[in-house]
Amino acid sequence: MKIIASFAIFAICLLQRIRCEEVIVNLNQGQLLGEKLETVTGESTYYSFKGIPYAKPPIGSLRFKAPEPPEPWEGVRNATAHGAVCPQVDLLNNVYIPGSEDCLFLNVYTPTLTPDTPLPVMFFIHGGGFKFGSGNVDIYGPDFLVSKDVIVVTINYRLDSLGFLCLGTAEVPGNAGMKDQVFALRWVNENIAQFGGNPRNITVFGESAGATSVGYHLVSPMSKGLFQRAILQSGVPSMDCFIPYKPVDRAFMLGNTLNITTTNATELLLSLQALPVDVLLNRTAYIFASEEITHIVFKFTPFTPVIEEDYGQEMFVSEDPFDTLDRGNVNTVDTMFSYNTYETLIMLPYFVGDTYRYIQRYKRYPELLVPSKILIKKDTDVIYILAKKIIDYYFGNKSISVDNMPEFISYSSFADLVYDVHRFIRRWPHVGNVYLFKFESYSSRNYYGLPGAAYGLTGASHFDDLFYIFDPKALNFTLEINSREYALVQQISTIFTNFAKYGNPTPDTSLGISWPQFDTTNLAYVSVADNLTIGYAPDEDHVQFWKSIFEYARIKF
Repeated sequence: MKIIASFAIFAICLLQRIRCEEVIVNLNQGQLLGEKLETVTGESTYYSFKGIPYAKPPIGSLRFKAPEPPEPWEGVRNATAHGAVCPQVDLLNNVYIPGSEDCLFLNVYTPTLTPDTPLPVMFFIHGGGFKFGSGNVDIYGPDFLVSKDVIVVTINYRLDSLGFLCLGTAEVPGNAGMKDQVFALRWVNENIAQFGGNPRNITVFGESAGATSVGYHLVSPMSKGLFQRAILQSGVPSMDCFIPYKPVDRAFMLGNTLNITTTNATELLLSLQALPVDVLLNRTAYIFASEEITHIVFKFTPFTPVIEEDYGQEMFVSEDPFDTLDRGNVNTVDTMFSYNTYETLIMLPYFVGDTYRYIQRYKRYPELLVPSKILIKKDTDVIYILAKKIIDYYFGNKSISVDNMPEFISYSSFADLVYDVHRFIRRWPHVGNVYLFKFESYSSRNYYGLPGAAYGLTGASHFDDLFYIFDPKALNFTLEINSREYALVQQISTIFTNFAKYGNPTPDTSLGISWPQFDTTNLAYVSVADNLTIGYAPDEDHVQFWKSIFEYARIKF
């Protein structure tokens, strides 16, 4: 690395009130000052570079539009603090986070800047329903992964209408947030060698909306060649909450809710660009009365990735991902899919809280039980019959109520997420290595799953798996080296880093099994709990039930 004046480095450290060594990385954009940190367990150290801009700030006339290349800077840029998060409403805590529209930053964490051979890279895309979240260490501390000799990259991307407004024009065709992710991937391919990384060994992984994003990257021509492996945790593009429906009409409805009355896309764009950012966030933009009822996390999201029309722009996706899967024209990479024991336990406060009582809505409007992808295509007679079938299968003679929470969590976990994972992986062409696991670990780190014990549900919720591969600094978890939690963290982070290094989660016998690949004949998977257990056809009775629902609706499963 090029040495710069020690005085300049000292001045930056003094002004920012940080302790730092002379850790400088040279990029085409400019020079970065990072810092050397100790992992949470104190067992190793790593180099941290935060708040690196990977695209031009999408502000002013660039709001809602595709990202543009980043601009260089002069001198040494301090990379010891995160950049601004993107403006958002945190739905889990019902908190508005103003952030800044100048938020297209990424973070790089590396165990060494001078490895003997370039290191594998793990590129993480956060979840949050395409409405909230960031790549910051408050949830995504890199400690567990980076200590196993991989480089970890986390990113911000535009959220909500800022990232997913679609006006059906060349200027705003949709998917700006997905193109942000592509720009971040391109940045990593071009620059990661300067951090000791191998640009030809990149694993893209994500959870929830992040996994949905990864699923789109698997079929996107813009993402071709940018990564070699992919991990999808609890999410695929076909999930109900991310089904795009009438996105242009929805954009004009957003305008109506903000007292913008026009039928001209250019006028709407200029009007929306002139508004303060806070009024654009967490808007419902309903186009049907029924959407007001279904406006539930996991059921309906107004601004999501879309299938782009061709206006001459670089298109992220131009057809339904399932059509791409059926044609086999996918990006050839190794893949690993997963889902958790009780995915919708994360929604327990919404299901039982006095403010929400969402379960009562399902009882009052049984059509809510039917997948949205069927609701938008079938008539009321079919929907009525399907609702009765679902009630019979999951509830029998029991009522849909808080008193029968295990039945409701089982229903909602499969209806909102799990069957879609099976539906996707069974249509994924067998290119590269393919693995499936069910995450069932349960310990004090199951932050969202622990409240389920009051209802007799002891298992992993949506989001819980993240706390075994990342150290969420904001949650102040402790991790004693001799604890069971430590053993689980080591096991699961080893699975992920093995896959990133070798395309195989168990390349040797150290984890006690030889993990079989998934295919549509053997349906092999591994249960990840205190021990790793090989199994076949997980939850097949539920999968076959949902297949029968789709067959009755005459929609391909």
